Amino acid sequence: MAIDQTCFDRMLPGARARVLALAERALAHHVDLLGSGEIVLGDPIDWHRDFKSGERWAPAFCKDIAYNDLDRPTDVKVPWELSRMQWMIPLGQAYLLSGDERYAAELRRLIEHWIAENPYAASVNWACTMDVALRAICWLWFSHAVGHSESWSDRTFRAKFLENVYLHGDFISRHLEKSDVNGNHYTADAAGLAMIGQFLSHHPKARRWCEEGWAILSAEIMLQVFPDGVDFEASVPYHRLVLELFLWPALYRLRGGLPVQLAYRERLAAMARFTEAYSRPDGTAPLWGDADDARTLPFGGQSINDHRYLIGLVGLALDDAQLVDAGAANGEEVGWALGLEALARLPVDKQTAKGSIAFPEGGFYVLRDSRNHVFIDCGPLGLAGRGGHGHSDLLAFEAAIDGVTLVSDCGAYQYTANFRERNAFRSTAYHNTPQIDGEEIYRFFGERDLWSLRDDGAFEALEFKQGAERSSFAGIHHAYGRLEDPVSVWRRFELDHRHAVLTIEHRFDCQQPHSCTIPFHFAIGVEAELSDGAVRLVRADQSFTLRWTGPGWRGRIMPARVSPSYGVAVPTMKLVLECDRDLQPLTVALSR
Repeated sequence: MAIDQTCFDRMLPGARARVLALAERALAHHVDLLGSGEIVLGDPIDWHRDFKSGERWAPAFCKDIAYNDLDRPTDVKVPWELSRMQWMIPLGQAYLLSGDERYAAELRRLIEHWIAENPYAASVNWACTMDVALRAICWLWFSHAVGHSESWSDRTFRAKFLENVYLHGDFISRHLEKSDVNGNHYTADAAGLAMIGQFLSHHPKARRWCEEGWAILSAEIMLQVFPDGVDFEASVPYHRLVLELFLWPALYRLRGGLPVQLAYRERLAAMARFTEAYSRPDGTAPLWGDADDARTLPFGGQSINDHRYLIGLVGLALDDAQLVDAGAANGEEVGWALGLEALARLPVDKQTAKGSIAFPEGGFYVLRDSRNHVFIDCGPLGLAGRGGHGHSDLLAFEAAIDGVTLVSDCGAYQYTANFRERNAFRSTAYHNTPQIDGEEIYRFFGERDLWSLRDDGAFEALEFKQGAERSSFAGIHHAYGRLEDPVSVWRRFELDHRHAVLTIEHRFDCQQPHSCTIPFHFAIGVEAELSDGAVRLVRADQSFTLRWTGPGWRGRIMPARVSPSYGVAVPTMKLVLECDRDLQPLTVALSR
């Protein structure tokens, strides 16, 4: 991998300094993973320890390790994330930019140490096949980045490295995470298998892995991704991850002269178009559904919630002019993935028309223009109605007005480290949607069942209109039809493009009195002040107003939390509108 240094600095100003700074941190074993804050791992690294809690999983056969003990405040994702080795990618990048052997030598030393401390199938870092696959993909990139360095020229090390790449492929092939309904884990397994198989294509068994992995990916992209491009796990962060998992094996095949069928290409392009649609004017993505910050090969320095690099990356890979035109942002990811010549094809700050758009199969509706963006959920529960990484969020929304994100989903925060927090952040009360009688839209099976929800939410999209002056969406759900007195919840959103006003109408179809709460969680950095049926919102010296009208409805400001990334919860505020008698129509307006 040769890089034109002058061209790199001209096309990606500031990237060199960023990469070299991160590489120096990696040399010193400094990490910041999963909300840990700055951590000094020391030397040697303990690959089996959750450095956030101090707990450790002793080496043993991986299938015998109890790594999800909900009564212990541990998070097995910490050693798994550490052992994915993505935090070491800047070492490879820095070597390519500088030729400094320190970076290649440290990569070798860390890999050798990991191999010694994690024998085949004999540690917690083999317990999840997905993590085995993601680690292997990272190793393949390390080999391409520094494989010709002096530090990697030793024949004994090269043989050991290739042997362990092979062992990763062997493990994946024996422990595929296959179920009757498959999600991102199975996709990651297949991606790893396909790429390892292609990397070791001189070996007959590896060639079979390549064929098997690609066959799985080719089938699963049609099963897991709706024709409109929405991943079926009902999570925007996982949509990003799954797109990467389907994309990287395709890129590797194209680079190796192997075919990628038209249907696969079309589904990748559809996924990228959804990414373009959900990306707000400020470049951030909705905090929708679960999020664990997972990536496949993270090369860039953008915010974890900026997914726009995928638009240009997919567009260039597939030669899709529409996506290329929309993919002006986040060139660093593109440059590392496809090279500087490909990056040169991306437009510089090109403004493309952004009309409102519907994704009816995935169940997301976007009312937008160049300055306003409203993201609405009226779709199926994640993982084919089982829950998975989806939340209790029917008819919930996020909103950015005049370029400022004001109403935000709360995110996901944690998984097994705290099952009560896990359940709180996926509950109805943590989403911007009406809750009736304190009941969940999608009920939990039990407080320790962290990946399933009851598919209670019959729903229907009633209206979607796109216009130059106004766009609108209306939907209804009957999740509360199970109550003794059934309740149907109807919501209509209208965005006035010309005046930057979002109006939300609510109606409730029921026969008896019910209580209802409707939270509006304000984005991080938004200050809220309540006064006479209105809330003044201020963010970065910009002022907005949220007003409501409706008999019997009252509002109060309460503390809230928003999780912008895994393991991080930031205090913020929310408006809660409440009614505890006959549920009368309610109208809410958000404007300057």
